[in-house]
Amino acid sequence: MGLLESVTATFVKQSREILGENLVGVYLHGSAAMGCLNEKKSDIDLLTVVDMALPDAIKRRYMDMVVGLNADVPGKGVELSVVRKNVCKPFLYPTPFELHFSAAHLQWYKANPSDYIDKMQGTDRDLAAHFMITYHRGKRLCGKEIKDVFEQVDREFYFDSIWNDIKDAEEEIMADPTYMILNLCRVLAYKKDGLILSKQEGGNWGVGNVPGKYHGLILQALDEYVSGQAPAWNEGCAHDYAAYMIGRIRG
Repeated sequence: MGLLESVTATFVKQSREILGENLVGVYLHGSAAMGCLNEKKSDIDLLTVVDMALPDAIKRRYMDMVVGLNADVPGKGVELSVVRKNVCKPFLYPTPFELHFSAAHLQWYKANPSDYIDKMQGTDRDLAAHFMITYHRGKRLCGKEIKDVFEQVDREFYFDSIWNDIKDAEEEIMADPTYMILNLCRVLAYKKDGLILSKQEGGNWGVGNVPGKYHGLILQALDEYVSGQAPAWNEGCAHDYAAYMIGRIRG
């Protein structure tokens, strides 16, 4: 059994044990669902859907389970959102969530679990993108079928969600060049051709649809995404690329 299969099987088993009849389903999205998971760099993206709101005690048990599982996952670990079924269909935007976890929040939870559970609630614009990918390309790990739980996300909401991720690319591209370079490609691919792509697929689309002077930059990002070996970036070219892509996406 590979890493992905082992992690998701454990996650499903423990989700059933903790959530019981409240569990509607568990769904895989992101690069793992689209066949381009890089175990050294990618996170494993999961959505848990429940019927009813979760009491704090259940949130604590669930978070302890996720944090324990995350420790055994290389790369960026597990990224999880728990949502109620009544925000999935009909889709509500910005989307409320019951609980969220990513590696970025690990130390906060470890330092003060009660504070984390008390404050980790609200709405998340990223969920529009997660739901859209789940609806079109996600995988059901347990529970109800995807089309019974999720619906097509309006183009306006999906675009707002993915735009929010790259809108500051001109200033931020060198903070994580590979992520931003490939993400700009997949956002433009959606704006231009209505395609719902992974970052890796977006980069491949970019090589065929973005001016040739940026191909080297995109190919560097694709190579780094697969190999994990950071190249020597041309910062001037990267900023020029970001400005060009933002202009195309805005246009």
